[in-house]
Amino acid sequence: MPSPSPALPDLDAFRLRRFLESLDEAALLRQPEAALRDVAAILERSPKAVLIERPGDSDIPLCGNAAGSRERLALAFDTTSAELPAEVTRRLRNRPEFIEVPASQAPVQQIVLQGDECDLTQLPVHLQHGLDGAPYISASIDFTRDPDTGWTNVGVRRLMLRGRRTAGIDLVAPSDLRALYLKESGRGRRMPIAFAVGSNPIDHIAATMRIPGDELGLLSSLRGAPLPVVKCVTNDLMVPADAEFIIEGYLDEAGHVEPEGPYGEFLGYYGVVKKNPLFHVTAITRRRDAVFQTATISGPNMAWTDTAQLNALRTEVMIWRALETAVREVRGVFAAPANGGMFNVRIALQQRVPGEARNAIAAVFGSLSNVKHVFVVDPDIDIFSDSQMDWALGTRFQADRDLVIQTGMRAMPLDPSLNGARTGAKAGFDLTLPLLAPGTQRPLEYRVPAAPRYEGARFASIEAALEDGPKYFEELMAATGTDDGREIVRWLEDSAGKRPLARDEEGRYHFR
Repeated sequence: MPSPSPALPDLDAFRLRRFLESLDEAALLRQPEAALRDVAAILERSPKAVLIERPGDSDIPLCGNAAGSRERLALAFDTTSAELPAEVTRRLRNRPEFIEVPASQAPVQQIVLQGDECDLTQLPVHLQHGLDGAPYISASIDFTRDPDTGWTNVGVRRLMLRGRRTAGIDLVAPSDLRALYLKESGRGRRMPIAFAVGSNPIDHIAATMRIPGDELGLLSSLRGAPLPVVKCVTNDLMVPADAEFIIEGYLDEAGHVEPEGPYGEFLGYYGVVKKNPLFHVTAITRRRDAVFQTATISGPNMAWTDTAQLNALRTEVMIWRALETAVREVRGVFAAPANGGMFNVRIALQQRVPGEARNAIAAVFGSLSNVKHVFVVDPDIDIFSDSQMDWALGTRFQADRDLVIQTGMRAMPLDPSLNGARTGAKAGFDLTLPLLAPGTQRPLEYRVPAAPRYEGARFASIEAALEDGPKYFEELMAATGTDDGREIVRWLEDSAGKRPLARDEEGRYHFR
């Protein structure tokens, strides 16, 4: 890390509060107060981000669903919904930069509580789902360091409140953090860890990425700006100096021994009680005007949730990166958020040679274990439109010809359809039309009808237009500039006996 710099950047530029202030009333629901018991229901009903100024008896504002729409994620990245995965992919190529902020100037350390001063139950943490084991801190970004490489590992984990200074953490699924913890606990050592609570959606996207290297740099790359960092007050971890809250502590060395759960998981079902490590709090630091953050997870409106939208964008970016080396011209990638943002993926592809659609399917199968179904379409299909995708599936697909199935693939353990199996099947749907030979036009029966556009050359008369060559009825209307097709019909009838007319196999009019 660089030494402290006297020229600090704007330490509010990427803070959560400023992002919320950028949302208009169509994107943000402001509520003066609400009981903590009602927060989950309020969030479940709202497709908007929600800001509650006084949650329960706390004077710390609480926000939820900040990243719960593609439009809000696009706003964070200053781009459009359609261009979002391409923009994130581009930013991942940015070189990371860091600026170390002195503790005295770090906004996230304006208020510092240590040891017995810390109390997780003083934070506006609420019960999220009816059968959850306890209230959960659900929007936390975790920071740890691999002692062997010195790299920072960044991820997103939930914390189940167990007491004022203890919480459960889910480390069952395969992950870098689980591997690091098993290594440290196997050596009988505590593992320092810190959690940022209250972060810009950009930082949450960075935390979901799985790209080898020091993952702290992903926050800088995706921001497109130097990342201000500060050393924790009770360990040596470097964390974002502009976060709303940092909760410092350690995972004890006892291993996976404490019950954690149940919890409403991001796939839309409950996760059962599991044995997991225990987190111990050593410090809580925050801004003076901090906003606490909760994430929407699971429930009947999956597509509105933070986790579904974050997972969907991560899936799209990882797939886009994989496709860049597998096929020539990717036009778009979309992961449907309603199923958790990872199982069903749509790809728009301009094929240049036969077989590219199949190559794309194979590349996606191998790039992410979570993806189960891949749909590849031509660029004329809007991958964000359910109706157009359904039309392509119904009219461009034959199961015995266009279905690609691969069994025995690594799968997402939380997928209930596995019925306890450790591997699963993936299906690819080639919804592309037959590839055209160079210089040829698609047969009429494959062309998509659209309203007349009346384009083409103008002529002095219909007869002159037909002398020029065969014409569709639309072209005959355009040729004379008429705004009434009935005139053409009358002319065709009146001229039939004077000079024989015919129509070719595509229905164009011409003289015999």
